[in-house]
Amino acid sequence: MPVRTRIAPSPTGAPHVGTAYMALFNLAFARKNGGQMILRIEDTDQSRSSNESETAIMESLQWLGIEWDEGPDKDGKFGPYRQSERKNIHAQHVQILRDKGHAYPCFCTANRLKDVRSEQMAKKETPRYDGHCLHLSQEEVENKITAGEKFVIRLKVPTDGECCFTDELRGEVKIDWKQIDHQILQKSDGYPTYHLANVVDDHLMRITHVIRGEEWISSTPKHVLLYKYFDWDTPIFAHLPLLRNPDKSKLSKRKNPTGINYYRDAGFLPEVISNYLGTMGYTLPDQREIFSIEELTQSFDIRRVSLGGPIFDLAKLKWLNGRYLREKLSEKEVVERMIDWKINSGFIQKIIPHALQRLENFSDFMPLSGFLFQDYPELELSSLIGKFDASDASKLIKTCEWELEKLAPWNRHQICKLFQNLAEKEDKKLKEILPLFFQVISGESVSLPLFDSIEILGPDLARLRLRKALEFLTSEGFGLSKKGLKSLEKDYRQKYGDRID
Repeated sequence: MPVRTRIAPSPTGAPHVGTAYMALFNLAFARKNGGQMILRIEDTDQSRSSNESETAIMESLQWLGIEWDEGPDKDGKFGPYRQSERKNIHAQHVQILRDKGHAYPCFCTANRLKDVRSEQMAKKETPRYDGHCLHLSQEEVENKITAGEKFVIRLKVPTDGECCFTDELRGEVKIDWKQIDHQILQKSDGYPTYHLANVVDDHLMRITHVIRGEEWISSTPKHVLLYKYFDWDTPIFAHLPLLRNPDKSKLSKRKNPTGINYYRDAGFLPEVISNYLGTMGYTLPDQREIFSIEELTQSFDIRRVSLGGPIFDLAKLKWLNGRYLREKLSEKEVVERMIDWKINSGFIQKIIPHALQRLENFSDFMPLSGFLFQDYPELELSSLIGKFDASDASKLIKTCEWELEKLAPWNRHQICKLFQNLAEKEDKKLKEILPLFFQVISGESVSLPLFDSIEILGPDLARLRLRKALEFLTSEGFGLSKKGLKSLEKDYRQKYGDRID
């Protein structure tokens, strides 16, 4: 059977460098072995999935030079390639499991499940479903369904023994079945969960190697069990180490920009990002630091992947980008790349309508709009906080960051509504809070219109500026303590609802 790998991102937010990292290694392995890589969109979370996010994922991967052989935009024998379009296929396989006695309906309410988990945690037990509905008779099940009670379908998991599977990078892995929850396979709305859809689609799309992040190791027993219940061969698993911040913590937007589009908008070369991701836990046999995707593919050996957490260091990425500019591109090519980046009529045309009323001559343009070409502006404490108490400024900026994380679509109208809502819920006038955000976004007390500027910057650069302002306030001794942040989160949920991590 030919080698087939896949990447399966969820279209629920900005394209993540972790997605590109996994895609790059899946692509290199597939190409090295004469196989194909498939792009499948895991949009089973209908409440959070969006077409905009799906499009952004595909565009960002293509910008990096990462191409796939089959996907939503490329015909293949095993489509459709969006999980939401495979709902009937998944439902059929859920029924197969039920008919075999490997899955069962669960009618437990959210409150009951919360109580069970709280009790288990109080006893220092692993929180998991207690099997309450596992032994319902067929008559009881039918009566509950007839009565209109909502239910999900759960996977029946062994109570004794352990699951053993082989990881291509780690050898034999053993996990006690008592640690494995009775996973929900089908939600009450009829959509499958990731775990069911993942296994069914991998099998039907003939995926031979599942190369993914190490956070999925603990879920692999559920997947192994499903393959067994369906009487299918299990693919080869390889769990790559997760990207880390310089302090060894898991890569997080709280400490590092994680959106691929940030690096595009901040002026990095796409081949540099791909090159740098290729060094994450992997070294070419000749120890080269600079190489193309094609060169990585030619020498790729998955057994050379190091299990030590690879460090995604922005300082080193900038250094590598500088080397590319000086060593790989001619001066003419640098100019061409800069024009493609932002020194072009399309980007400047976005700015002109807002700058024109403030221009007296062309030399005014760059001082007025230069902040739109920056990564983030320099800040000065007294100018930043103005009439605000510094701690109040931190809270307001953090609240705005959480709100911007949820903003969709990204346009001036929605941004304006966000700030009006922010002022209302914080019991302030809009004109009271705008000077603070003029400083955060532009570094100036007066600049181009704020809402238009935020729209032009885009989600990644705009949110980064809020985080940089918070880092600056922290460095000045006015940051949010852990206790203060926890209190703010509680207050935020009461006023604005849940936030997106």
